[in-house]
Amino acid sequence: MSTYDEKRVAAGLKAAIHNPNVSEEAKERAQERLETMGAAAETTASPLGGGTVYPVGATDETGHEANRVIGGYKAALHNPRTSDEAKQHAREILAADGYQFDRPEGVSEDEHQKRVNAGYKAALNNPRVSDAAKLHAERYLQEHAGL
Repeated sequence: MSTYDEKRVAAGLKAAIHNPNVSEEAKERAQERLETMGAAAETTASPLGGGTVYPVGATDETGHEANRVIGGYKAALHNPRTSDEAKQHAREILAADGYQFDRPEGVSEDEHQKRVNAGYKAALNNPRVSDAAKLHAERYLQEHAGL
């Protein structure tokens, strides 16, 4: 089993431990398995608390890029057409991966907005971003006084 596979197994076990629909017996088994995995289950956390940092281009056994999979779960949380059950599943996966849902301590609303604006400004200059996404970023920045 590759290190990536072990991390995904650990993420699934952590999700099971925090899932209110999982029996106490299953939670105990998951906790025991995590403990036996030991250091193999450890992940590298983002310095900003944004979850696990995967090397660029790291893929799972099906060939999907890890960062894109995590990005898909993040997108699901903000998609109004995503069901509540699917959003809950996405939250569990992201939580198991170390993603924080709350703003980090010490970050003001102004600082948060500054970071959001910086992300949109970066999108404007990124050649890998579609024209439609650049247009959206430009509109957002105009509405929020970011330009």
